[in-house]
Amino acid sequence: QLQAYGGGSVQAGGSLRLSCVAPESIFSDSLMGWFRQAPGKEREMVAQITPRGYRTTYIDSLKGRFTISRDIATNTVSLQMNSLKPEDTVVYYCNARRYSNEMWSHYWGQGTLVTVSS
Repeated sequence: QLQAYGGGSVQAGGSLRLSCVAPESIFSDSLMGWFRQAPGKEREMVAQITPRGYRTTYIDSLKGRFTISRDIATNTVSLQMNSLKPEDTVVYYCNARRYSNEMWSHYWGQGTLVTVSS
């Protein structure tokens, strides 16, 4: 239900922008985030933004390089990635989660590969 796009290849120091479109019924009241997963490792949260966009959270190691944003008009969450490093080469996943009826519901987009060459 989530459609992610924007991955690709870039040289170290370059930038990429990932975007993810969600159905309005999910987007409007969900925490939206980006996760990433390297081979053989657990999926980890990269960045997250609250439903109205008032608060953002980042994994410490990426603060200052990545910026998450959301566009309510287009139901899109984006991740601007700057100063990319080879170790940022992983698959990135868009995520929506919301709390309802005393439980969390998660929605995932397909992964999008980011490749950073040295």
